[in-house]
Amino acid sequence: MKKFIFTLVCVLWGCLFVWGQTLSSPNGALQLSFRLSKEGTPTYALTFKGQTVIGESPLGFVINQKEDFSSDFETVSVQYTETNTVWQPVLGENKDIRDHHKELLVHLKQKSSGRLLDLRFRLFDDGLGFRYEFPLQANFRHFRIQEELTVFQLTGDHKAFWIPADYDTNEFPITTSALSEIPQLIDKVREEPLAAKAPTPNVAVQTSLMLKTTEGLYLNLHEAALANYPAMMLNLDATHHRLSTHLVPDKNGVKGYIQTGSTTPWRTIVVSDDARDILASNLILNLNEPCKIEDTSWIRPTKYIGVWWEYFIGGGSTWAYTDYRDIHIGTTDYRQLPPNGHHGANTPHVKKYIDFAAQHGFDAVLVEGWNEGWEDNYAYNKERIYSFTKAYPDFDVVALQQYAAAKGVKLIMHHETTSSVIDYERQLHEAFRFMNQHGYEAVKTGYVGPIVPRSEYHDGQWMVNHYNYVAETAARYRIMVNSHEAVRPTGMSRTYPNWVAQESARGTEFESFNGNRPDHTTLLPFTRLMGGAMDYTPGIFEGDLSRYGNNKAQLSTTLAKQLALYVTMYSPLQMAADLPENYEKYLDAFQFIKDVAADWDNTYILEAEPGDYISIARKAKGKNEWFVGAITDENARNAVIDFSFLPAGKTYTATLYADGKTADWRTNPKSYTIKKMKVTHQTKLKQRLAPSGGLAISIK
Repeated sequence: MKKFIFTLVCVLWGCLFVWGQTLSSPNGALQLSFRLSKEGTPTYALTFKGQTVIGESPLGFVINQKEDFSSDFETVSVQYTETNTVWQPVLGENKDIRDHHKELLVHLKQKSSGRLLDLRFRLFDDGLGFRYEFPLQANFRHFRIQEELTVFQLTGDHKAFWIPADYDTNEFPITTSALSEIPQLIDKVREEPLAAKAPTPNVAVQTSLMLKTTEGLYLNLHEAALANYPAMMLNLDATHHRLSTHLVPDKNGVKGYIQTGSTTPWRTIVVSDDARDILASNLILNLNEPCKIEDTSWIRPTKYIGVWWEYFIGGGSTWAYTDYRDIHIGTTDYRQLPPNGHHGANTPHVKKYIDFAAQHGFDAVLVEGWNEGWEDNYAYNKERIYSFTKAYPDFDVVALQQYAAAKGVKLIMHHETTSSVIDYERQLHEAFRFMNQHGYEAVKTGYVGPIVPRSEYHDGQWMVNHYNYVAETAARYRIMVNSHEAVRPTGMSRTYPNWVAQESARGTEFESFNGNRPDHTTLLPFTRLMGGAMDYTPGIFEGDLSRYGNNKAQLSTTLAKQLALYVTMYSPLQMAADLPENYEKYLDAFQFIKDVAADWDNTYILEAEPGDYISIARKAKGKNEWFVGAITDENARNAVIDFSFLPAGKTYTATLYADGKTADWRTNPKSYTIKKMKVTHQTKLKQRLAPSGGLAISIK
């Protein structure tokens, strides 16, 4: 519902542009400056409370082969606008989101070519968004982008929380260093073994990039509303503290194929002197288009379990039905092949998960490995690798649908593509009709390995269009989407709220490979989650995987921290990822996972410092219930929980799930305590967090 709208339009002409334009945020703390250089290059600068955040930085493009589209501009006109509205997301961290910004729209003309270019700047209290717009014009309709020349001129050698730029993956561990140290560190970080890698040929990092200045300012650089355009990486000139756009190309070297009448994504800069404001920012969501789905009643938060973790722990379960590898989809008759005896997605086994979900009030069960083709899961570059409508002989789709429905449980479909995207698109409508027929309301998609068609990367323009196409198409079939190994989100969940979550970063599964660092989940909310919810799959109680077999991996958190992640890692799609038998051993701790909400009225950032600690409180949607999560890195510390977010004049019962006295992620991760206490809005609690530990609180 729109609460208040104020619009001011001012058009200025001619010589008034010599000195450029300025724009202040609604509260006056941020100021944008725009001008044309002597060469006619558009430039911008940004200050916060009088302190320079982004020094004068040029804008523009190289188009077609080597055509300059960054200089020789003149200003035709400008427009100033102010907007103040409130809107409601379908799912979210807050019931109401305020969009209050001032806007500067600059209409430019390149004198030598006559080509038009618009620059739109929106300044919020928490940061800046700007984008390029290509107006319809008679002699300029189609062109190629060789590079976008957007620059972010930083003011010093900031502390950075970064992963290396790569066209095919965003699953690197996050490194903390000064900007100047990145060139010496990046090659080592790039050695991380991943299914598909395509590093940039130069020193560059990915967004969302979190920075902290020596003066104590917090900056976050990312993008919003990524559509029909490649993802943005950031080149680093460490000597001059300069970042510039590096768009993901196709394998022919072209960055983007553009038609006028379109826009780029927004480039976003979130700024504050308080780290909590970075996590509280809604700037990226505000820059996305409103919801395009008319009826959203079928889109809902989901808590689920799944036949998933058992594939990673080394206990013997596999996705594949048979050990026979010479599979030809559409012709191989699996009924004639010998089963391997350890296929996890079989009917009796899945029924056990359904029983557990029903017993403990979970909405759904994800089943991976149900469909034909997993024998060639590692046959990267194979075009026809899966069927998305034919189940293995030991997976009875109809019987399981009926069994789950009788117990009030939904099944979640899984569509791993092994990045044969072209074949997935061929099957997409048939696959979604199959889901409708058999009662599946949600799908988890996966894109492991190099992309087919073989000319594309995961984060290029063609694949960005694919991910958006899947979300749009799924909406037509009233299907919710959770995408894994996709481009990192940029707030498109506002426009297509059925795109409920993504992985798009190093998730829990890496705990079973070469691990996640203790600070990993204190960094993800400042980086990956800036653009949208993550399916992080927490809730692992048995962190010593050697108990299952040959896997010697050890989780990097305590059990209490696994509980806290349900609050600190926002997602309307929450998985209890461990095996049911492990939850049955710790039903008292499991109670928090059962109780915690997945959709919220309000979110309160209590404490935050990137890479060190986060404490967050949230109010459950439509209920007088609150949940708190507090986590730390490898260092023990005291979390200070201020309960002033509670309504005044009432007393509530808080249940605390805390690290035990001897808890330590390395030596005693499963040590935890549970206690109850009375709390009011005046209560302040100081609670010790173990090394890589956590605290979870339920308040009713």
